[in-house]
Amino acid sequence: MTVPDSGPESGPDSAPDDLTQNAFLGGLVRLWQPRRGYRAGADPVLLAAAVPARGGQSVLDLGCGAGAAVLCLAARVPGLRLTGVDLQPFYADLARRNAAENGTDLEVIQADLCRLPADLRQRRFDHVIANPPYFRPGAHTGAADAGRRAALGEATALRDWIARDPTALQQIEAIVHPLVAASRAGFIAAHPDAPLLVVDVPLLFETGGDRYVDASLVVTAPPEVQRARVLARAGMTDEHFRTILSKQMPDAEKRARATHVIETLTLDQTRAAVFDLIEQLTGTRPDA
Repeated sequence: MTVPDSGPESGPDSAPDDLTQNAFLGGLVRLWQPRRGYRAGADPVLLAAAVPARGGQSVLDLGCGAGAAVLCLAARVPGLRLTGVDLQPFYADLARRNAAENGTDLEVIQADLCRLPADLRQRRFDHVIANPPYFRPGAHTGAADAGRRAALGEATALRDWIARDPTALQQIEAIVHPLVAASRAGFIAAHPDAPLLVVDVPLLFETGGDRYVDASLVVTAPPEVQRARVLARAGMTDEHFRTILSKQMPDAEKRARATHVIETLTLDQTRAAVFDLIEQLTGTRPDA
């Protein structure tokens, strides 16, 4: 939690009117931050507490702001090698000032996540932390202060980050795919007597997932229908649509490899085809 100081340190001689100095971790960390802009609360403290870092390890804080999370982490775990990145020059400067006044060695880089310096992109870190913006643009009432608005509202969509970093998708898949596989295995184990179990796998053939199922179903549509449906989604662009297709097996090959194929031209036709398939596989037709 933050508690504004009332002593001489935060007086007019040492701090401009638009800054306050606040105490974190019972005063172990003292942080200059805007009086009316984005101000750190409990979440960076909790983020720092969740990092299983050990002395001598390296930590990268993406979107470090004024340095609340990384400085709280440094107060808990001495001897870390710390780097912070922030898009806004004002907050990057504040992070440098706060690190210096707290006696913490912190390298602060002012950069965009999508355009990180080449030397930084080549470095490896033991831990990467972030307290990212969690509102989509236009999905919330924006703050009047530009700094707070940038801190709370997403500017770089995940798909844009992935498109700019050839290794990003592989990194994400290395984390997500084992979790999905474990969840799927748990789901199957929990229903040993079910007459039919369905798992929805977007890249079934591409990832070799068809080895683990008894039959496969490809749900498809003509190219022009598929394109129209995808481009009707909010935020979708033709470029992003082409990127998605480039990572998938051609539709004709998926149809050839599938045990069953359903073409989704209309909702009624699709529902009837699904009911027919369930009856074929289980001997029982679902209620309409």
